[in-house]
Amino acid sequence: MAATEAPLVLENFIGGTFVPCKSYIDSYDPSTGEVYCKVPNSGKEEIEAAVEAARGAFPGWSSRSPQERARVLNQVADLLEQSLEELARAESRDQGKTVTLARTMDIPRSVQNFRFFASSSLHHTAECTHMDHVDCLHYTVRTPVGIAGLISPWNLPLYLLTWKIAPAIAAGNTVIAKPSELTSVTAWMLCRLLNKAGVPPGVVNIVFGTGPRVGEALVAHPEVPVISFTGSQPTAERITQLSAPHCKKLSLELGGKNPAVIFEDANLEECIPETVRSSFANQGEVCLCTSRIFVQKSIYREFLKRFVEATRKWKVGIPSDPSASMGALISKAHLEKVRSYIEKARAEGAQILCGEGVDKLNLPPRNQAGYFMLPTVITDIKDDSCCMKEEIFGPVTCVVPFDSEEEVIKRANNVKYGLAATVWSSNVGRIHRVAKKLQAGLVWTNCWLIRELNLPFGGMKSSGVGREGLKDSYDFFTEIKTITVKH
Repeated sequence: MAATEAPLVLENFIGGTFVPCKSYIDSYDPSTGEVYCKVPNSGKEEIEAAVEAARGAFPGWSSRSPQERARVLNQVADLLEQSLEELARAESRDQGKTVTLARTMDIPRSVQNFRFFASSSLHHTAECTHMDHVDCLHYTVRTPVGIAGLISPWNLPLYLLTWKIAPAIAAGNTVIAKPSELTSVTAWMLCRLLNKAGVPPGVVNIVFGTGPRVGEALVAHPEVPVISFTGSQPTAERITQLSAPHCKKLSLELGGKNPAVIFEDANLEECIPETVRSSFANQGEVCLCTSRIFVQKSIYREFLKRFVEATRKWKVGIPSDPSASMGALISKAHLEKVRSYIEKARAEGAQILCGEGVDKLNLPPRNQAGYFMLPTVITDIKDDSCCMKEEIFGPVTCVVPFDSEEEVIKRANNVKYGLAATVWSSNVGRIHRVAKKLQAGLVWTNCWLIRELNLPFGGMKSSGVGREGLKDSYDFFTEIKTITVKH
């Protein structure tokens, strides 16, 4: 932030109006370590106001036809697309990711989220059956739940916020959203576009602040019957405790410790660059990133040599640099946490082949205090190491050898998480066999992060509860009712 540049001051968005707050939180530019934004430090008072606005808007919005709601969602998508460059630069500065990644993934996907759920909301069908012996017709209807509480994380701020808002309002709900206090700017920018698109006041309310103040007030509120959360397991445990007395519907998309299983017949020309990308994209700050790489022994040394060479070619640079592969991590505290795992691995006798503590960063003077680190590869590490068990959520991956198919399936499944996995092989039978046995909600084979929004997204075990996608999101944001009519 230049000396003459005043901090950006955000406001809550309640009932279609921007509302100032009594106190604010500093938000930092990850690439410089400087304060550049003030985020409302909201609490129960603001949540009460948002609930009142959402309650008042619900009858009108829920009674609109799917076609009318879809028209509004498509208008939001158009306005997001028209603002793509401005939003991409804001997302990059707020989160630390490269402008290129925000421009090519985060903002286009936010546009797609609104368009996809606008379209899909027009094509849901109901169930119907007839009982001849009692002359009864049975059929089902789905109705919006009411006020939806949406809590989104800091790694893909607008992308994941819109992934929740779009299906919730397409189904006829009104919402109260709480973005991460670390990355609130693009959510605030979205509010202006919602008004411009004709979203009625109170249909979407965004309240900024911390989890303990805003998040807990939202989750515990008796008039918010449904909570969709993406974030960490400890926070999910707290949400479960607070929501239990009210029997709320929960969708919890949590962490991962995702394995890549690379067999000796894998096409390394495709596998290596894609596995580098799956390990370090968005600074490794994606729940789907690869953090454990199991390589069959016969190709282990060759893979390791080529993988490290490819990793070293990934440029860490300022987010505005179009040649940079990675930007800055989200915060100083998170950077220190990620580095601590590397130190633990080193203390256990593991080898750090490249990255943190081995290679040197090359940054401009202004960015020396930014939260940057190099993509790091660890080997000679045991399966029971914390680096192989716990979610690091940074640009760190571990590479280990394996012998047999049965062995690697057991080792890959030997963590508490079960979100995603990748399998690399040219044997079609093996691909299907291994994919079926891996404990993961998503398995990519010979690719990574190719998403089909019609199909379920979510994890097993400690990676969460529920699924998101075409049918799953619609089911979650609606209640089903069976009606029986006797002739």
